[in-house]
Amino acid sequence: MGSLLNEMRFRICYQNWMMQQQEDLKELLEVYHENRNDEQKLRLIIDKTIKHLEEYTDKRSQLAVDDAPSFFSPTWLTSVENCYLWLGGCRPSLSIRLVYSLCGSELEEHLTEFLQGVRTGNLGELSADQLGLVSDLQCRTIKEEEVLSSKMAGLQENIAGHQLTALANNWDHDSSTAADQSTWQEVRQALDSHAKALASIFVEADQLRLNTLKELTGILTPYQAVDFLVASKKLHICIHQWGLRRGSQRGAADEGEPA
Repeated sequence: MGSLLNEMRFRICYQNWMMQQQEDLKELLEVYHENRNDEQKLRLIIDKTIKHLEEYTDKRSQLAVDDAPSFFSPTWLTSVENCYLWLGGCRPSLSIRLVYSLCGSELEEHLTEFLQGVRTGNLGELSADQLGLVSDLQCRTIKEEEVLSSKMAGLQENIAGHQLTALANNWDHDSSTAADQSTWQEVRQALDSHAKALASIFVEADQLRLNTLKELTGILTPYQAVDFLVASKKLHICIHQWGLRRGSQRGAADEGEPA
């Protein structure tokens, strides 16, 4: 019952987040198209969007205390979304690669105007100083990702460590003796310890995602930051929707198969 209740809480948390992203995207697009020269409004929507992410990150941290392993193989995500997971979410460096991608595509799209001296202030016009700061952030972020990946690898290797291996060898799954009950208690303690370590890594990964986004939007001008946040929201929402559509089509195909 407890695991089902946790799964429901986690699913509701994610569904609320997806609805919040839809609302944020709508507001971002309004400001992007209608108030591109109003720096105050641009900064307000940036701060509001980041605050919503902070609240979601805090909520996930609280929920992970109850069942951290679920966040590494979430049943509330589509299979498409799960393909892109790194320690319970997207890689922080993905945000930086998105900026580079947008920078190139927007520069190419408006190259003629750019050469004629027309400036729009979007991500296609990152300055040399900005590119240097983004590159530095990318290097630091990738190093931190590698540290967390190493921690995760070590934790996965420890599951076959001496303690659990010895317990597995000594446990008779067909028996209910006092000795086996004692072994099960030791197994539970070992798995609980493993879950706590997973929660710690998960929280660190979420904090890295948040910090990377904050620093990245700080490097960009307000208009560029909104440009980036719009693209980021669109990407996450589209991956979710594509996953739902793919799952729906696969389900319909399975129903049509002969018994």
